[in-house]
Amino acid sequence: MPRIAIVGRPNVGKSSLFNWLAGERLSIVDPTAGVTRDRLTHLMHEGGRYFELIDTGGIGIVDSDALEEEIEGQIRVGLEMADVLLFVGDAQTGVLPLDREVAKRLHPLGKPLVIAANKCDSPKMESDAAEFLELFDAPLLATTVKGNRGRDALLSTLVQALPPAGEGEASGGAELAADPVMKLAVVGRRNVGKSTFLNALAGEERVIVSEVAGTTRDSIDLRFEVDGRSLVAIDTPGVRRKKSLANDVEYYGTVRAQQSIRRADVVLMTFDATRTISKVDKQLVADIVEAHKPCIFVVNKWDLALEKEMTSERWAEYLEKTFANMRYVPVAFLTSQAGRNVRPVVDLAQSLFKQARERVGTGKLNTVIRAAIEKNPPPMRKNRRPKIFFATQVAVTPPTIVLKCNDPGLLGDDWKRYLLTQMRDRLPFPEIPIRLYFRPRGNEEEPTPGRR
Repeated sequence: MPRIAIVGRPNVGKSSLFNWLAGERLSIVDPTAGVTRDRLTHLMHEGGRYFELIDTGGIGIVDSDALEEEIEGQIRVGLEMADVLLFVGDAQTGVLPLDREVAKRLHPLGKPLVIAANKCDSPKMESDAAEFLELFDAPLLATTVKGNRGRDALLSTLVQALPPAGEGEASGGAELAADPVMKLAVVGRRNVGKSTFLNALAGEERVIVSEVAGTTRDSIDLRFEVDGRSLVAIDTPGVRRKKSLANDVEYYGTVRAQQSIRRADVVLMTFDATRTISKVDKQLVADIVEAHKPCIFVVNKWDLALEKEMTSERWAEYLEKTFANMRYVPVAFLTSQAGRNVRPVVDLAQSLFKQARERVGTGKLNTVIRAAIEKNPPPMRKNRRPKIFFATQVAVTPPTIVLKCNDPGLLGDDWKRYLLTQMRDRLPFPEIPIRLYFRPRGNEEEPTPGRR
């Protein structure tokens, strides 16, 4: 796909413009300069053309965590990849010395360029925006995200600046626009190696990796192929305890991590093998449970744990003890920095994704439930015996099963957990959550378990 990179100095509204053009809230927008660190991308389809829109960090940023070199590396890659540059200036401040420095850097690239004089919230600002023409001999468009003016004209100008469409652009773009086979969210607290894992998966330095905790601030979608199938891996910001959130940017990052869990098909809950499980880890696992998402417990930095004579059996027991209601979740041990065991984790995630889409026939389902009842009948409560008459699967992702009974209130939590264990043992859902609904039977005639 051809690519358009949004560039400019810090805090001119590049991320706001990126979200506005994309029509989605993809990038964090905050008055703090330097919020965007990694490259964010979005596939666009406008004017009959497919192209990738790239949001980059502010050129010339002085980063609060001294990550200027890493941010600069991401910007450099974005500029090299781009076919067209969208230079964004702030119409309210006019041309500043740093804008001129950015222009000096862009001129030698010799790439088609469009100027967006952003934040043109009044007619006077639109007339003053002409001063940006001193930087480039290029089309100039006045835009205001706040006032929602100039989007169509800007997109039209950008499409005209694209190189001629290649032979495979239409078919390739349509294929990329289709939903991927699987969305894989990588979550965990700060500095557990999520970005390193994603870079190992992508085979390139796609996201910034640093010893500084909280380097990743946004959720970043990485599209890649495994065995000819398109997948999307979502790198999420590291999560901190709520009382430790330093600013709005960290708060937005936490919300993005929770959103990524909800839109994922499989979640990789990542732990640091050298650190104990924290309250943040437990909260993230609770979010995964609430969303009924298939999950893999990924224990990263395993090479460091081996140096301390840790064993996989002890770590697995530790996870099982901490998350007793998630004993069905598979555990993977890897060293992302060396790329060790990364691909098998993706293969395992594909297995969970397949399980979540399985559908079981009513006859087989009721046979399994009848056998579970015969093996361990639900105990009497309030001098009444609970009875389950019939069960049926009504949905997938997650597998959702409705059980009709005489009184749902008679079935205790312990027995429900037993039933879930029996179902995982005998149905094609051994490693994923199953959603159960117990409903009182209506007047309709329904067969007893196993007779249909």
